[in-house]
Amino acid sequence: MSDNVYNVLFLCNANSARSIMAEAILNRIGAGRFKAFSAGSQPKGEVNPFALQLLESLNYDTSFARSKGWDEFAEPDAPEMNSSSRFATAPQTNLVRSGRVIR
Repeated sequence: MSDNVYNVLFLCNANSARSIMAEAILNRIGAGRFKAFSAGSQPKGEVNPFALQLLESLNYDTSFARSKGWDEFAEPDAPEMNSSSRFATAPQTNLVRSGRVIR
């Protein structure tokens, strides 16, 4: 088994529920192998309280949870992503970072 930790970015529109839950789940089940992040193309600015309630009822850490734009991951000091996954409900928009398109 590899000692590498792979960074994964979950993308959705509002970054208020689906991508937040995916981030929490992968950070738990992939601990030591994966580090998950999430962001949205049009962040809502707050996390859906029902998503937080569900995660907390299943004993997931929610201290990380905040709705944020994917522009944070386009900054030069942002973590390098090994993979990204998009929960699409609107026309696709791609994140461009360091001259590469993340889909």
